[in-house]
Amino acid sequence: MRNPVEMLEELISILEDLRERPDNTVILVEGQKDKNALIELGIEGEVWQIKGGNSIFHIAEELAHNRKSAIILTDWDKKGGQLCRALRIALTANGVPFDDSIRMRLVQIAKKEVKDIEGLPMFYLKLMAETRR
Repeated sequence: MRNPVEMLEELISILEDLRERPDNTVILVEGQKDKNALIELGIEGEVWQIKGGNSIFHIAEELAHNRKSAIILTDWDKKGGQLCRALRIALTANGVPFDDSIRMRLVQIAKKEVKDIEGLPMFYLKLMAETRR
């Protein structure tokens, strides 16, 4: 396992990438708690919840219609992985550019510590505390 300093540096880099994304890029998360976690971490702009009654294909069609791109940020449990795969298919079918590399970077540093987006603020605080020792 990587040391806490390296993990914190990578998490900060990921958060910066999310903050500095283009204006036409929407972050796709599973639910309200995930959206709240991103807000807590200083991520602003459009964040769409997948669990809002809209189907995955409806979301993909809406993104295509509005000429937006997407960052897939589903949890890294089994359900989140399935949802990520379904989103890739729907976005590709609708010609929507997407990025799932940020999700993969999060999986690499956080998989053993947290399983979801909503756990990231506590993970961040834990890394901050560990690096101050």
